[in-house]
Amino acid sequence: MATELLTQADGYGIIIGLSVLFCLIILGAVQIQKRYLSEDSDESEMFMVANRSVGTGLTASAVFSSWMWINESVFSAAYTYKWGIALPIWWASGLSFQIALMAVLGIVAKLRVPHAHTSLEIMKIRYGPYVHWIFILLNLINNIFGCGSMILAGAQLVTGMTGMHVVAACVLIPAGVVIYTAVGGLKATFLTDFVHTTVALILLIYFSLAVLTNEHIGGISGLYAKVKAADVHVAGNYQGSLLTMKSKSSVLFGLVLKLGNLALVMMDTGFWQKSFASDVHATVPAYGLVSIVIIAIPWCTGTIIGLSARVIETTPVWFDFPNTLTLTQVNSGLVMPYVLRSLLGTGATAGLLVLVFMAITSTVSSSMIAVSSIISLDFFRTYINPRASDRKTLQVSHWGVVFHGCFMAGFAIMLEYAGATNNWSTYFRPIIACPGIIPLILTLLWSGQTRLAAMLAPVLGLLSGIATWLSLSWYWSGAINIQTTQVQLPGLYGAIVSCFSPAIYSVVISLTWPKRFDWREFLKIDLIEDKSQLITSTPSRMASDEIVEASGTTAGEDDEKKEARFSSGEEEGSTLPKSRKSSTADDLDQVEHPFDQATIEHIKRWFKIASVYFVVNVLVTIVLWPLPLYRDYIFTKTFFSGWVTMAIIWHFFAMYAVIVYPVYDGRHAIAKATRGILKEWRR
Repeated sequence: MATELLTQADGYGIIIGLSVLFCLIILGAVQIQKRYLSEDSDESEMFMVANRSVGTGLTASAVFSSWMWINESVFSAAYTYKWGIALPIWWASGLSFQIALMAVLGIVAKLRVPHAHTSLEIMKIRYGPYVHWIFILLNLINNIFGCGSMILAGAQLVTGMTGMHVVAACVLIPAGVVIYTAVGGLKATFLTDFVHTTVALILLIYFSLAVLTNEHIGGISGLYAKVKAADVHVAGNYQGSLLTMKSKSSVLFGLVLKLGNLALVMMDTGFWQKSFASDVHATVPAYGLVSIVIIAIPWCTGTIIGLSARVIETTPVWFDFPNTLTLTQVNSGLVMPYVLRSLLGTGATAGLLVLVFMAITSTVSSSMIAVSSIISLDFFRTYINPRASDRKTLQVSHWGVVFHGCFMAGFAIMLEYAGATNNWSTYFRPIIACPGIIPLILTLLWSGQTRLAAMLAPVLGLLSGIATWLSLSWYWSGAINIQTTQVQLPGLYGAIVSCFSPAIYSVVISLTWPKRFDWREFLKIDLIEDKSQLITSTPSRMASDEIVEASGTTAGEDDEKKEARFSSGEEEGSTLPKSRKSSTADDLDQVEHPFDQATIEHIKRWFKIASVYFVVNVLVTIVLWPLPLYRDYIFTKTFFSGWVTMAIIWHFFAMYAVIVYPVYDGRHAIAKATRGILKEWRR
């Protein structure tokens, strides 16, 4: 048995040190925002949706970071080791189409629900409390299992690398995130996402190029020759080769991953909040750009690191020679750590630990904002105290962050002692998270979905998916346990039924008892009033079961009140909703959209562009690119060289898109903050 790749001191030092560093960075950034940019995280609109003003560059960086989970780098390399070169492409295509879909839904939300704070708030306005509670439960389950599995995967990886106790890792990883997220809110996660993305992409391109050019690999030509010469036979691959796209296991895993990650995105209000936080002019460009460049991570890193492991694990250069990787080690993500330790030494392995910390904390911080928003808005402000002040709502949000961080540490520990692995959660999570996807999408896109359909479809879909999963696990394996329930086919069929059966249930129920929804009802969701409310000492108002008075400008409102309203974060020149006290037809006729006509037309144009792009993205990344290569073909040296070279170029393009461009896009805010700091320093 090999010794640890790093010492326990390395593990504790990196995790605790980076936690403290990020806390200091965010505390400083929050003060700079508040002092020089008039962005106060002590206000709910800023804390939860960043005043809906985040530009294209920072949105792109944050979206990229949100989708760059630890899976995309570390685990894509591990599964490439298992199944070969086809796996990274199926992994990448699953990421790309989700982001393209989120661009469509994000811009639709800008048009139809311009003042939404969470996706659950939309369900509450359209369907009432029962559906609202069902989707709260689905969101929390998805968030808990998604975040918990990420923390556990990271903790197991840290334990495998350093020998640190897995419980300590589960506690320490989210600890620092709790502090900076509670202080800085969503904008803080945008800023830390940028830092995460920058460090991670630089480290990944270094790892890939350093491994590829290492003397024991010999460049692209050397890697190809050594993979061809390796005595490896992969069951289900054409001729057992690692260099073929005809890989049954890769396709099945890719399909499960597509459904699971789609659920993780659609049913996590944190991903919606980043869309709500973006400026109307930034949503589609940012999401579209990221859907293209996200392909680089599994494609470049997974291909080079995964195949390199196969090449060197039977040679004396291997860190654990003569032992090769066990299936448990592979499923725990230890392929990349072993490759880096063998070829690049302890420094690169420590760098990987930094990368792991970055990826996990980015996921955890987004999850904390999402759950705290559910607790404060969808639960406390909706059912406990509908007229709670902004300050009180923000206080509940802060406590929500702390509670979620503590709970997730405990939940990850529970998963560990229950014997769960990242592999098991990959097959389990889609089944419990997918049932709400289509009803949620139809809430924004189809006025014909009824309250009864939205209530029953996800419940029936969940029951159908679980029944399919467990019955097939028992039928093919003869037992139901932690091992038989992570077999590919039962998990895939269960996820498919869980995802798509609600569409059938919803359409049938809706057409049986039809009723149309008036989109103007969504305009009754108002901003949470901040400064104006604190000045006047009146509670802020939000839509709930009773539609209370809106925050619109009335005919008798004086200039001072108007100025106070604009200071609370609303765009000058926008047309705000009229006052209303009920949902009668007469009141709906008086409702006006908060955006002016030019902005509305702009949003409609972007919706058309996003819709067309989504179709093109699906056709290219899922149909036209990988499927024609699913044939009796093994990569030639020339084709392999072009394949890897393009993956590396794509990675550099990603670095430009989400590191360089955000700095350029935010140059005016950076300059303004710098001038303020220098001016104060001179004083």
